[in-house]
Amino acid sequence: MRVAYDYQIFTSQKFGGVSRYFYEVANHLAGSQQEKLVCLINSPVYITGYLRHANEALRIGGVLVSGWPLTSRLYLGINRLMSPLGFRRWRPDIVHETYYSRKSVAPTGSKVVLTVYDMIHELYPEYFSARDRTSEYKKIAVERADHIICISENTQNDLIRILGVAREKTTVVRLGFTLTQTSQADSPSRDRPYILYVGSRSGYKNFEGLLLAFASDPKLRNNYDLVAFGGGAFKPQELEMIRRLHLPLTQVRQLSGEDGVLAALYGRAAMFVYPSLYEGFGIPPLEAMSFNCPVACSNTSSIPEVVGNAAIQFDPLDTGSMINALVRLSSDSVLRAELIERGRSRVLEFSWEDCAKQTLDVYRALLR
Repeated sequence: MRVAYDYQIFTSQKFGGVSRYFYEVANHLAGSQQEKLVCLINSPVYITGYLRHANEALRIGGVLVSGWPLTSRLYLGINRLMSPLGFRRWRPDIVHETYYSRKSVAPTGSKVVLTVYDMIHELYPEYFSARDRTSEYKKIAVERADHIICISENTQNDLIRILGVAREKTTVVRLGFTLTQTSQADSPSRDRPYILYVGSRSGYKNFEGLLLAFASDPKLRNNYDLVAFGGGAFKPQELEMIRRLHLPLTQVRQLSGEDGVLAALYGRAAMFVYPSLYEGFGIPPLEAMSFNCPVACSNTSSIPEVVGNAAIQFDPLDTGSMINALVRLSSDSVLRAELIERGRSRVLEFSWEDCAKQTLDVYRALLR
């Protein structure tokens, strides 16, 4: 079996959840010693840093260009022109499209697999630009695909409901996670206990809802700092909200760094909070659990499906509900211990190895 992955995500993401997903799946399959299985990433130029560490058995039909003084639009133009030549020469049995595009680069005769991550653009269009064509291209890509992988049952159900896709055309394959104890490094020194938030903060991620809950309860603001990891520096509107809530910038901090810094932050946090309105899956709660960090999270979309009974859940649109969950987690030592123990068991149910094996099952079934 010859499986190829197109260039889309490898040209647009240096690091990120989707590029990590495809790197892990392709890398595991290439190194799995499965008889007659060959995997190719067909991206004539790429910027994704994960591929530096790829298994030698994974064929990478491209050149790392992160240092080239060109724009992503030019990189995409090079790939659109050159990748069909590679596909025609290599003739894959399966082409797994890594994102949503108007036209497929798969050659005639290849089966096309598409992964759908979420239906955020369809459910929360107000959080995206009017020029954003993700929904349009997703619909086109879904219609032409021979089979669709969904990363959670919630995403599968939303896809079927919103785009009318037949259930038998879809398969749920849950993600894994990579951050481990061995990647820990020193994190910036913190004098006080802190509540940790990870990732992008815009729109449906609901960071402003967390800010409001944190500032509204004396127990939280008097005893904890709030640390936001990743997502870039605070934007002007976020800084204005922090000032309006009378929170000192020494108490609400934004930090960035490599995986080792994040691992150390998880390991030392009083709790991890995930207030998102919608997620297609949600890896950060699993990462937190793997470092014995108790988790408080939204009770919406796929998040309960991921965390099971290993987190305290709240309504992300109800400030009081969020406050109650955070205060209870901060003050109930028995609950904290229970959630930490449940988290240790929960993370064992998710791995990239399982994700790769189940993805291979989809490929095999499609060729049969």
